[in-house]
Amino acid sequence: MENQFMTYKGYPLVRTENELYLGYMSDEYVVWMQLEQQQEEGGIAISQKVRLYQMSTDDKLDPIEAICKSTERTSLYDALDVAVTWLERANKH
Repeated sequence: MENQFMTYKGYPLVRTENELYLGYMSDEYVVWMQLEQQQEEGGIAISQKVRLYQMSTDDKLDPIEAICKSTERTSLYDALDVAVTWLERANKH
């Protein structure tokens, strides 16, 4: 059975605990997001602080050296939109 990833605006979106990864590992860059602050509303955790890192997929680079850009947003939706913009510009999609 083939793995199916959730997508956002055409990019695979993978979550592991409080981290999200957006993008194709076959592209030059992906975006790593850390969900740092969450508030419980109606039984659902809503992100209040999200850190984003645009990273090179070059596995020869040290993880710190792979980070090209970083920023912070106050909502997951804003963070995802920034991530898509970064990926489109960096990977020429």
